[in-house]
Amino acid sequence: MKKIAAGQRISVRVPATTANLGPGYDCLGLALGIADTLEVETTADAAVTVRVTGEGAATLPTDASHLIARTILERWAELSLEASGLLIRATNLIPHGRGMGSSAAAIVSALMAADALAPEELRCGTEGIFQASARWEGHPDNVAPAVYGGLTISWEERGVFRTAPAPIHADIVPVIAIPEIELSTHEARGLLPSAVPHAVAAANGARAALLMHALANDPALLLDGTVDYLHQDFRAPAMAQSAALIAALRAAGFPAVVSGAGPTVLVLAPDAAAAAAAQVLISAHVAADPSVSWRVLMPGVDNAGVRVEVH
Repeated sequence: MKKIAAGQRISVRVPATTANLGPGYDCLGLALGIADTLEVETTADAAVTVRVTGEGAATLPTDASHLIARTILERWAELSLEASGLLIRATNLIPHGRGMGSSAAAIVSALMAADALAPEELRCGTEGIFQASARWEGHPDNVAPAVYGGLTISWEERGVFRTAPAPIHADIVPVIAIPEIELSTHEARGLLPSAVPHAVAAANGARAALLMHALANDPALLLDGTVDYLHQDFRAPAMAQSAALIAALRAAGFPAVVSGAGPTVLVLAPDAAAAAAAQVLISAHVAADPSVSWRVLMPGVDNAGVRVEVH
């Protein structure tokens, strides 16, 4: 059995992601200009230490049970590699439990680190990282943009995950409103019905097709293209403040949706002026309901995806 060499040091940067974008349930994802950074050192002893800064610093484990450490060790075991000790420094800017791909980012960064630190002949490359990450995460919509950046369309075919990049118009400016409250993806998925009528599926398919056209060619159609019939209304009771904000934004003409499983709200503003106006409307809505505090950001789109640097 080969052993992971001690004394290696790498850093990994992975972007936040927003999935679904309205009707693109479990298939569309977009990388945002907010990123977590991971520094990993392999050590000669068997100890695993995780130091967390930023999001989750007060609550996340600091030993081998941490998701990143656990994923690295499980990946090495899968490759029949004897693990070294680990010193992991995680700088987290992606909010947890907000529908911005924090778990996908952790898994992608961990698998990228595990790959970079493995013997060269066992490294799987970017496509292998995507396949392993989607398998670990369970679905590819957040994983694909975290790996490749930009806007992606993802699906599964005979047990193999697939993804394709999609164009996004340069005038589209993402605006995100992040509430202080969390919502687990598991809880949000539990609110969905097991089946929907054929007419509902057909209507959602039409909006998803329109959304792709609007994202690539005609941002003026984003309001119509972001109408969803599959998940947002069912999840609304678990995030009442987010649902109310989305309703207010859409009534004012802004293409607002739930980011991933929520409760973060995403506006795909058709230009910078619309993005600024959306910020003003969000601030006014938030001021009217001080029960929940929000952060409003314009993070831009990350077109690079995950990146690793060997030191």
